[in-house]
Amino acid sequence: MEFETAIIEPDEALTTPETTDDNTDPLPEYCHYQDEGCEFAASCLNCPFLRCVHDEPGGKQHFVKELRDREVLRRYTAGKTIKELAMMFGISQRTVHRALKRARNE
Repeated sequence: MEFETAIIEPDEALTTPETTDDNTDPLPEYCHYQDEGCEFAASCLNCPFLRCVHDEPGGKQHFVKELRDREVLRRYTAGKTIKELAMMFGISQRTVHRALKRARNE
């Protein structure tokens, strides 16, 4: 099997004085980065969280579960029964008990 080789000219952006010592990666301040945010904030720079939700263990799922648990506790204290909450959130009655316990501990 034979491979063809070609000489590749270095990219002009990588040979500017604003690059690192090894001239392979432009410094972050010279990169064009589009801040698109996520489903929780319109942009990363305006995010209400101290640390990105996607960097946390469990990520988005953990955050959504915390919100659900707080809402379950709020509705439970407003007078809803365990069975009503289970049907309302589409979870088992045992999960409602766990959610109440977690929300109370926070």
